[in-house]
Amino acid sequence: MHPLITVDQLTAAPDRIHICDIRWDLTDPDKARATYEAGHIPGAVFVDLDGDLSGPPGIEGRHPLPEIAEFAATLGRLGITPDSHVVVYDDVACQIAARLWWMLRSIGHERVQLLDGGYRAWIAAGHDVESGAEAPEPAAYPVPDGYTGVVTHEQLENRTVVDARAAERYRGDIEPVDPKAGHIPGAINIPTSANLAGDGHFLDEVALAEVYSQVAQEAVVSCGSGVTACHDAVAMVIAGRELPGVYVGSFSEWSRLDLPVTTGPTP
Repeated sequence: MHPLITVDQLTAAPDRIHICDIRWDLTDPDKARATYEAGHIPGAVFVDLDGDLSGPPGIEGRHPLPEIAEFAATLGRLGITPDSHVVVYDDVACQIAARLWWMLRSIGHERVQLLDGGYRAWIAAGHDVESGAEAPEPAAYPVPDGYTGVVTHEQLENRTVVDARAAERYRGDIEPVDPKAGHIPGAINIPTSANLAGDGHFLDEVALAEVYSQVAQEAVVSCGSGVTACHDAVAMVIAGRELPGVYVGSFSEWSRLDLPVTTGPTP
C-alpha cells in the first residue's frame, strides 16, 4: 500500500477507514486534545502522542516506544484490528502522524496511510469537520511479537545516520528541550522540510529520490525523540527505498547519555 492517500481518495474510498488525528504541540501537549475536540475530520479518533504512542520519558529519551502489549491495547481501544485500513493525519504536514504510520508498519500492519497535506488539506478542500470526541467501538488487536526496525545507540557505529531535525537544531544554534545542543557525530541533516513542497504535501517519488540520492541503503533515521524521524522514513519509502531503521531514542537519548556531540553545519 502506498504510504500516502489524498483528500479526494479518502472521501471516495468505498471501504470503512479508521481515521486517526494525531495533532500535538511541543510547547503545550495538552492543547492537542482541545484542538481535536474543536474540530476534526468526521469519524476521526484522537490519538495522544505522549500517552498512546510513547512510554514514560527518561534516560531512553522523551518518546520511547510503549511496551508492545500496551500498543496493542491502544489499537484495540481505538477500534483498530489487523485488517483495518488506517489513515493518520495531523496539522503539520504529517510530521507527527508519521510516528503512528511507522509504528504500525513496524508491527507488520501494512494497511496504513498518511493523509497527504493533513488537516490543512482537508480544510482547504472545503470539507466539513466535526466537534466533540469520537467514541470508537473497541476491538481486539493481537499482541505482536515486537517492533521491527528499531535501532539502538549501540548499533549506530558504521551506519549512516539521517537527522530529520531543523537545520538550526542540527547545527546546535538552539536546543529548546534536550540537555545538549548539536548532533550525533557523523549524522547528516535532511530536515523534514526537505520532504515537502511549498503547500505542505510530500514531494513526488522522483524529487524524493533525488533528496535521498546520497544516502546509503543501510541508513538509520533519527531526530529529537524518534517522532519526526518517521517522516524521513516515509519519504524514503515514497522514493522507492526500503523502510529504514529508526533510532527511536534519537538525540534526546544521545544527549541524556552524555555522548559526544558535534556542532556546526557538517557531519
